[in-house]
Amino acid sequence: MDSKAMKQTNDMLVLSGISKTFNRGTVNAKTALDNISLNVARGDFITIIGSNGAGKSTLFQAISGAFFTDSGSIVLDGRDITLMPEYRRSKSIGRLFQDPMKGTAPGMTIEENLALAAGRGGWLGHITQKDRELFREQLARLDMGLENRMKHPMGLLSGGQRQAVTLMMATINPPQLLLLDEHTAALDPGAAEKILKLTAGLVEEYHLTCMMITHNMQSALELGNRTLMMEQGHIILDVSGEERSHMTVEDLLAQFKKASGKQLDNDRMLLS
Repeated sequence: MDSKAMKQTNDMLVLSGISKTFNRGTVNAKTALDNISLNVARGDFITIIGSNGAGKSTLFQAISGAFFTDSGSIVLDGRDITLMPEYRRSKSIGRLFQDPMKGTAPGMTIEENLALAAGRGGWLGHITQKDRELFREQLARLDMGLENRMKHPMGLLSGGQRQAVTLMMATINPPQLLLLDEHTAALDPGAAEKILKLTAGLVEEYHLTCMMITHNMQSALELGNRTLMMEQGHIILDVSGEERSHMTVEDLLAQFKKASGKQLDNDRMLLS
């Protein structure tokens, strides 16, 4: 596809028939994504739920470029990125993981990590006073006292503090697409609630296009404007608007059973 010939549409992300099978041609072959097509509009905040192995994280890996898909195309903001390497996609796609240890350099200070994310070079770069003022201002918004600990190593922070800083790093230069892969799952309930509130605030403030995998079905319905449910490498449910606004967790479970023919069985799922 000729990216120069593409016209900008209201879609920030367009997935067309993407598939991925791991260990292809062996007895361990596993189809993780099966002919998925999806249009994500600019400003969409999509929550994604599904059982373990449904393909949620694999979908994010395909979008971010952790591997190339076997077929189909991925278009971001009118540009075909299907064969673009991950390091180039990372300039436009921000991503947070479940593990608060990922996405940061634990031996570097908070200040250095933020500088690296802001394109200032981090450890070997030159951090100006203006940069420090910006970092301090951003950290103060977290209400965790981290603006007074900018010289502290990231590795000494709690999981919640670290995930909050990582979220700031992912949005300090607002990305075209923000991918959140169960970024609160490893946190205690209080920290998780604070991070979700911060997430919603940043998405709204920067008008971000965001996709968030969550194991909390209530959060999936309360946050954002659209909810997807995945099962066995397929998107089996896509709800938004009036239908979603009146939907309960029980309705969501019933829809899953109707679409998949079975009960949602996952110990990690939080139903309320």
